[in-house]
Amino acid sequence: MTSPSERPVTETDLNLPGKRSGKVRDIYDLPPDASGPRLLIIATDRISAFDVVMPTPIPGKGRLLTQLSTFWLSLISAAGISETHFLSSDVESVPQDAFRGSSLTPADLKGRMTVARKARVVPIECVVRGYLEGSGWKEYQQSGTVCGVSLPRGLRQCERLPEPIFTPATKEEFGKHDENVSFERACTLVGERTMNRLREKSLAIYKLASEHAAARGIIIADTKFEFGFATAPADPNAEADPILVDEALTPDSSRFWPAATYSPGRAQQSYDKQFLREYLETLVAAGRWNKQSPGPELPPDVTAGTRAKYQSALETLTRP
Repeated sequence: MTSPSERPVTETDLNLPGKRSGKVRDIYDLPPDASGPRLLIIATDRISAFDVVMPTPIPGKGRLLTQLSTFWLSLISAAGISETHFLSSDVESVPQDAFRGSSLTPADLKGRMTVARKARVVPIECVVRGYLEGSGWKEYQQSGTVCGVSLPRGLRQCERLPEPIFTPATKEEFGKHDENVSFERACTLVGERTMNRLREKSLAIYKLASEHAAARGIIIADTKFEFGFATAPADPNAEADPILVDEALTPDSSRFWPAATYSPGRAQQSYDKQFLREYLETLVAAGRWNKQSPGPELPPDVTAGTRAKYQSALETLTRP
């Protein structure tokens, strides 16, 4: 486990090519090996909300995310649902020359890095919803649908859906909001065969994860996945099958609710960054922030509280 007093990592400057940065992760190219082209993915302690990166980090968050995502990727792979991009989390896999001239040491990367297979990412966010909340709840109140999927009348906020639904979204560039789209629209963007496969895998992963979490007192209300096509398939003669990439089933990509306090008809307590969002909404209501960059500095109680949510989610979900 991680210590809240550890030195936060907010930026990386490794001596490796191809650096690109998302809201939370920094990615570099690694020399290829027998598995093919590889990436180094580093989970920093940055945190975003409303698609804005906050100026205040959450110390240790990157390590908590990496531990939880690695756990899920292993579970998904072992269940035979989908291959994943994961190759290693061993810092010894990073060339020593990567630290030449860098402000980082191998100790800084330990526990927060993933060596992954390089993949051509499908530009669709694969969202699975088992409960009615967030943008889905807002749409349902207006039209009785979520991303074009018709739902029964009279559902309440956070109500469990009759069955989980797959609601894709376009994966937009950094700084832009992803846009919910219908399944049919997604098919026109990336192909019907690909979308059918992504829907099948996403729903199967959600079922596996939901059952695992429920046995430990956590509801996974919704989550999102990303898939891609490995640039070096294990069998070059086989028809390409998407593999799971990026993180999986973390508080950054999912809504986790404690089952003990769950009650439909209202917002729920959560293990995810909803804690941060609710604080930011108080600033918006007071006219102190407009949900645009730059984000506001976070007070110590909010950073500590957010970190505690991530820590609790990790400890609970990985419990035997």
